[in-house]
Amino acid sequence: MQIRCEHCGADIDGSLKYCTNCGAPLPPSSQGSGGQTGPRREPETIEELRQWYIDHHLPPEETTRFFIGKDITERRAFGIYREQDGEFVVYKNKNDGSRAVRYKGPDEKFAVTELLSRLKEEIRSQKSRSSSRIGPTRSTRRASKGSELAAVIMMVGIALFVIVMLIMVITDKSPTRGYYRYNDTDYYYQDTSWYYYDMNYGSWYPAVGSLIPDMGEDYDDYRVYDHRGSDFEDSDYYHESDSDSNSDDYSWDGGDSWDAGGMDFDSDW
Repeated sequence: MQIRCEHCGADIDGSLKYCTNCGAPLPPSSQGSGGQTGPRREPETIEELRQWYIDHHLPPEETTRFFIGKDITERRAFGIYREQDGEFVVYKNKNDGSRAVRYKGPDEKFAVTELLSRLKEEIRSQKSRSSSRIGPTRSTRRASKGSELAAVIMMVGIALFVIVMLIMVITDKSPTRGYYRYNDTDYYYQDTSWYYYDMNYGSWYPAVGSLIPDMGEDYDDYRVYDHRGSDFEDSDYYHESDSDSNSDDYSWDGGDSWDAGGMDFDSDW
């Protein structure tokens, strides 16, 4: 069955691994699936995550500071790897050289999702910073002092805006997408809504009224990785977030520069 290459627009055989017109790799969903097309499946293994990284034309790992399949010991690094005992580790090496382990366990899909979510967050942040950067405003040495002052004021304003945004992110205590356990009940948070797992019926249901968990502001204290029952991702209520719906949002423009100096390596994650 014919599909359209998302890179050059050419109509090609959907069973191929690479476009015969431009040579770009085809999405995994088009290979070995009888030619059926659809949304590109998110990576679930370390190898698939490594390919996702390549397909989105991201800079070298030494530039982005995201290391896939590697246990990097130097400071200022995010990473995922598999230990000899089979467990998967998602980590962050902080500015002071200490390591914060985000996840350690047997669930490779969950581990990959954790690092991918953080990588996507950093891509959005890098793109935002890149679009807001302001280059030199003087084209010649004869530029007026008024122009220089205006540029300085603008740069100070941008710096203050960035500081305020960072403070908001650091102090934000709202729950994030994922599993929580409260009063011996498993919950899932998605797009400002809570869902709970009913052990008696073996299904997920929307949490409304008194069923909404009252965790206060310490949501991280209730975040879990070893949820019980079926995966919420397999329920009818789960859907990809709007920010994740278009994989092109995370493709990196080779003309942009990745500034690892602005990344947060002081917090645990």
